Amino acid sequence: MTADRFQRQADLVPQAGIESVTATVIGVGAVGRQIALQLASIGICNLQLIDFDQVELTNVTTQGYRSDQIGRAKTAATAADVEAIDPKIEVDAIADRYRPHFKTGEAVFTCVDSIKARAAIWRSLQARCAVWIDGRMRGEVVRVLASGDPKSDTNYSNTLFAQSEAHTGSCTSASTVYAASLTASLMLHQFTRWLRKIPVERDVSVNLLASEMVSS
Repeated sequence: MTADRFQRQADLVPQAGIESVTATVIGVGAVGRQIALQLASIGICNLQLIDFDQVELTNVTTQGYRSDQIGRAKTAATAADVEAIDPKIEVDAIADRYRPHFKTGEAVFTCVDSIKARAAIWRSLQARCAVWIDGRMRGEVVRVLASGDPKSDTNYSNTLFAQSEAHTGSCTSASTVYAASLTASLMLHQFTRWLRKIPVERDVSVNLLASEMVSS
């Protein structure tokens, strides 16, 4: 049964590798929820979800939550959907903000709203994770930053500009579920590159409206 399920992705997602990794998703909004569901689909066995927020009405449109999940903790709602994909997945759902004392996985996906929060999480986890993947989205413009060696990374911190230099409004002030799905897919692609020991792309930007993609 397991071999049949993963047969078509076998050359792209090393099953032994993904089964040995614990993935931590910090922020289970538009992007984070999509990441969690995609991780469940491709075979993650251990998944940690961290978010303090609850599902609201607008999240049904922009984040892919269901109307019957309104009022539930996002971590609990997403955990239930992950377990519906594969009940064998061990899900640690934490309905709280990220705290430095939390024990996290080797693979960290950060999907929080602010640069300030990213910077704080980066300082806490840079020396503790094996791969770091950050997804940012505003409207139809998405950006994914990845580090396959966070401990020695000197590039990522340059993207953590002062909050005063950021565009006004949160990253979810203008968003769509299709842009979130694309962001999550690009992040998962970097994760599978890391699993295959292929260098991750440090910085990928996509402007859907302009049909432009830039990577480095």
